[in-house]
Amino acid sequence: MFGFAGRSALGAGHTATASFRPFFVGRNALDREAHWHDWRRADRWWHHLPIHAYGPLDCCLWLLGAQAAGQPLWRYIGGARRQVPVYASSLVLDGPEAYGAEAQIVQAAGLKGYKIHPPGRTLEEDIEIHRAVRAAVGPDFALMSDPVQPYTFDEALRLGREAERLGYLWLEEPLPDEAIPALRELTRQLDIPVIGGEVLAKPPLSLSEHISSRVVDGVRADPSWSGGVTGTLKVARLAEAFLMPCEIHTTIFHPLEMVALHLNGAVTNSDWFEVLWPMSAFAFGLQGELPIRGGMAIMPEGPGLGMELDWDFIDIATIAKL
Repeated sequence: MFGFAGRSALGAGHTATASFRPFFVGRNALDREAHWHDWRRADRWWHHLPIHAYGPLDCCLWLLGAQAAGQPLWRYIGGARRQVPVYASSLVLDGPEAYGAEAQIVQAAGLKGYKIHPPGRTLEEDIEIHRAVRAAVGPDFALMSDPVQPYTFDEALRLGREAERLGYLWLEEPLPDEAIPALRELTRQLDIPVIGGEVLAKPPLSLSEHISSRVVDGVRADPSWSGGVTGTLKVARLAEAFLMPCEIHTTIFHPLEMVALHLNGAVTNSDWFEVLWPMSAFAFGLQGELPIRGGMAIMPEGPGLGMELDWDFIDIATIAKL
């Protein structure tokens, strides 16, 4: 089981194990929907775990079902497509030149797009970074912007106008996800799509207003932070009912990225597969590399995850068995 652990893998592991072991012991692994609803009630009463706690367990339940059925997870859910374009998502870099240089490396590697996580120190620096990246890759390469909530409303509007002028595909999380009135007004004033919602706890209910009244133009979900495969599918289907995109968010670590890839193969309203760059920094836990060829992520055909875990690495990296 791979998952995001915040600042402490050991602390997260102990907390999750104490809560989940008695909850799951003796239950049928295929009753995923019942487990998902029961856990939400139990978490409200007694646990109050972080948003990344339940997702890995739900992923394991889905993979057990897909393996038992002899199908890759994406087809077990209900296959929609066999490949999806890949974009690289930056870490926080030093300045405009560093972002421009990295964007060129991503472009030369054959990926189809690049997303900026600017430092958010000043709006002026962030705007210069957006300009430098567009100048580095030319007018036709797909670019996205993800500032991660650093701005006032007026600053977000200014950056959004510049991103529109530069031809960026979307502006992601320019304001806090829970700032519903401000996000709704920003979405109304900008032509560039505003994307949000990835860190709101308890989806899909927490995203129902964002979707139904167009607080944002598109939402984000992933099997790590959105309640596993079950939660991600619920968000994607709800967004689909309103003809809204639900981009599948990176899950950081490559074994869990494979689950995100399978979800991209099972829904039609996510246009991209996101990977953090440099990919080598997160390429552990699998026997082999992510199945990316010619800038496209290819759906596996093997049962379950479709790739073997690197148990030698896992054993070496194990610090406790809970």
